[in-house]
Amino acid sequence: MNIALIAHDRMKDEMVNFVVAYEQVFKEHDLFATGTTGQRIMESTKLSVFRYMSGPYGGDQQIGAMVAKNEMDLIIFLRDPLMAQPHEPDISALLRLCDVQGIPCATNVATAEILTKALERGDFAWREVVHKYKSESGEK
Repeated sequence: MNIALIAHDRMKDEMVNFVVAYEQVFKEHDLFATGTTGQRIMESTKLSVFRYMSGPYGGDQQIGAMVAKNEMDLIIFLRDPLMAQPHEPDISALLRLCDVQGIPCATNVATAEILTKALERGDFAWREVVHKYKSESGEK
């Protein structure tokens, strides 16, 4: 599964702590992240993370492109609900794309834990069906 990890500045410590707690689950999957978040996760774990640009510099849009092509299976985006973000339109576009494509997206640690536990149990097998259908039908 392809999993994106994104965290606003004041949420990065929480993201790192979360990924450390579930490192055994995440090591079985391909991880993608925006710049600093990915760097901090790699410094704190043994996980390999493909890093895109920082969110304000286009990282959210780069991950959004994967979502639009149905190449992302899960997003954990720890947003800071108390701080205005200069790239709010990019964030809204990413969340909208998740809704359009039916990609599960957690925006807080409580929902992230529920989705991660489901991932650990194998409850995301339906994503494999989606991938298989799209490849067999020639959909992109």
